[in-house]
Parts: sequence; C-alpha cells; structure tokens
Amino acid sequence: MKPFMDKDFLLETEVAQKLYHEYAAKMPIIDYHCHLNPKEICEDRHFKNITEIMLGGDHYKWRAMRSNGIDESYMTGDKPDFEKFEAFASTLKYAIGNPLFHWTHLELQRFFGIEEILSEKSAKDIYEKANKMIASDGFSARGLIKQSNVEIICTTDDPLDTLEYHIELKKQNDFKVLPTFRPDKAVNCELETFIPYIRDLAELCNTKIEDVDALCAALLERINFFDSVGCRLSDHALAGVPFRKPNKDEANAAFKKAMAGDALTEDEINAYKTYMLLFFAEEYHSRDWTMQLHIGALRNNNTRMYKKLGPDTGFDSIDDKNIAAPLAALLDVCNGNGKLPKTILYTLNPKDNYVLGTMLGNFQGTEAPSKIQFGSGWWFNDQRDGMVQQMRALANLGLLGRFVGMLTDSRSFMSYPRHEYFRRIMCNLIGGWVENGEYPADFDALGEIVTGISYYNAKNFFKF
Repeated sequence: MKPFMDKDFLLETEVAQKLYHEYAAKMPIIDYHCHLNPKEICEDRHFKNITEIMLGGDHYKWRAMRSNGIDESYMTGDKPDFEKFEAFASTLKYAIGNPLFHWTHLELQRFFGIEEILSEKSAKDIYEKANKMIASDGFSARGLIKQSNVEIICTTDDPLDTLEYHIELKKQNDFKVLPTFRPDKAVNCELETFIPYIRDLAELCNTKIEDVDALCAALLERINFFDSVGCRLSDHALAGVPFRKPNKDEANAAFKKAMAGDALTEDEINAYKTYMLLFFAEEYHSRDWTMQLHIGALRNNNTRMYKKLGPDTGFDSIDDKNIAAPLAALLDVCNGNGKLPKTILYTLNPKDNYVLGTMLGNFQGTEAPSKIQFGSGWWFNDQRDGMVQQMRALANLGLLGRFVGMLTDSRSFMSYPRHEYFRRIMCNLIGGWVENGEYPADFDALGEIVTGISYYNAKNFFKF
C-alpha cells in the first residue's frame, strides 16, 4: 500500500516520476483563465483565517457540503468561520474519489506544510495551525500568488470594467495580471439583463445605441481599451453554439425587438448571436487575441437559490446540446473571411471530446502551432478522469505536445496546486506510454513536451 499523497502521488511509473520531478515541477505557472478579483490582488487582500481563503467563493466545496446535507448558512450564510471550516472538514471524508479530497490536502501541504488529514477530529488543530501562519504577509493575496510561482494571471472581465486595478498592477513586477474580455451580457439578448446592460454600455461610451452598428461601435471602443491595458484573450460562455447564416438585417431587427422588451424566437436569437460572435472574432483576429469558447454549461438551474444568492454559487450543471454542425459553420465563416482568430474550444460535456478533437484539424493555420486548441478538462471535468479523457482525445486526434495546458478557472487564491495536480496526471499519462513501449524513452523530446504543456506552449501561443 502506497503512502497517502507522498512525493510520487499519482506517478505510477519511474518515467512518470522523472518527467514530473525533473521537468514539470519546476515550471512557472501561467494561469490564462481564472476568476480572481483584480481588486483583491491590487490591494493585496489579507485574510482573517483559513475559512476565508479555502471556502470563500469556492462553489466546488459548497456543492459537496450541500450534498452532505449541511445547511446553507455554513456555506454562504452567517455561521462563525470555524463552524464553516468544521462543517467542510466533516464532509471531506465522504469525498473519496472526488478531486476535492486531493485539492484540499495539496493546499494544506503546499501552503501550510500540514500533512495531517483534515476531518472533524483534526479540524480545530488544523484551523489554529493555519491561522497562525495566515497572520504573516506570505498569506496575503499576492503572497499566495508568489508562493505558487505564478508568472501571469488572466482574470475574467466585463467590457464595462474600468480595469483600474489592472492598470495599477502594471506598476509592480512580481507577476503580470492581465484582463480578459468577456462580453456575454452584450450577446445574451434573450436574458432579462440585456436591456439594462446595453443602457449601461451606452452611458459608459457616452453614445446612443439604437442598432447593431452603434452597439458594435461601442464594443469596439471597449475592445480597444482592453487592448491598451494588455488584454490577450477573450472569453465567451455558450450553453450551445448559436448559428444562423449571417444576415445583418435579421440581427438588427432582433436587437431592436429585444430592446423593445419583446420575446425573441430561437431563429432571431441565433441571428443576433451569430452576427455578434462574427464581429468579435474579426476584431480579435486583427489584434492577435485568442478567442475562448466555453461550451456546454446549463446555468442557474435552482431558481429559488438563484434568486437568493445569484449566479456562480454552485447550481450549474452539464448541458447536452448538439454542437458539431453549428460550431463547424461558425468557424467556417470566420475562416472563409480570413478572420478566424487563435481559438480554444472547451466542452463541459465529455460526450463532445471527439467532436472538438476532430474540429481542430479543420481550421488550423500558420499563425501558431495548433492555432485551434482543445481546452483542458473544464469545471466538472477538472478531475483525473476528465483530464485524462481530454488529453487522450487530443493525443488520438491532434498534437498533445502542442497543448497549452492547464488553468485554474477559480476564484480562490489557494487553487494553484491544481496545476500540480494536472502536471502529475499529465506526466503519469505520458510516462505510461513510454513504459509500455508506445513512445521512445527520449528525454530530450519528452522534456520538451512536458515543459511545453506545463508552461512554454502557453507562453508562446499567447505571446506573453
């Protein structure tokens, strides 16, 4: 029986151990997609205790606690911080097979040097040990980032954002914090948030927005502003992939109908969204930005809790729409116009791993190796099986060695050990192929592949 989470955790072969310890482990982190708060980074937020760092905003952990029958007051409510931590600790032992069990103990080991297993019995002792350390500067927001060997962070930002904290952060040299352009609220014309959002955009840009031309002009102003602050990526959240043959008149009519407060048909929604996505893609291409398409989340399923807590609180799941034909059509129009930007395609539903894995090869180009990328195991796939399935699909259908690798997609400053978790899994997968005689034990080539996936591929792809 192997010891719990020792230095060779998840590394099942000698080759895997060599690849991780001698190549992957030392690489800096480029976290090119996350949801950290730039204000907290800029102001170097100091945390009161481990509950604030470990449980604050982490809906992965909240979902587990809810599944254990724990009252909401211990997650998002007003229970004392220790009681929240204790409630999570009491849940953890039941999370066998869940990545939370590994993530949590990686966080305790890497940041605090605590090897003890977290449970309701050990919770008080661990809480007190960790809190003594948190009182030091090394456990502020920026301290945790520096501890984790992070070189670049890309946050997720609305077009209306002032980016004042990113601008201020450009003055410090420890690591880069860059914005990512996320214009979902300007695209989702069917939602109740659409009209007030367009009004806010018009006010910010000091203009009237009465048609799609005026809307695109205002958004172009925001794109230029983001670009001036160092933005290199955009991001779009798509439940499915909208596509209707591009028609400006249809898109304009749908926009005006939406702004009048009238319900739109599915064709009208798709006409508007297609037009906007093509507009964005062309602008991204002209700036050499990377477009990220996160496909397949079914959001805000619990209406009662959505009304109480708002979005991104742990009530989302996987959608099962068919995406192949509309995604191919969307990319094909961009490519036909010569305006297809570097793109990362993510699926939340693993049924679409081979859809995306084969879609890549249709639209590659010379702008970058693997210009169209299959994004890492995302959200509910951010676990061992999901990561392995994604990498196996990419290896079978494309070039795993050109993969831009892992990201945290997290709101937590303690989530960086997830990069270690990914690197161990990646090295174990590749090491297994070598041990089985499926790839030569050429450590020059293997080292290039492993350090590339861990760090260099992203650095070169995004031109950081």
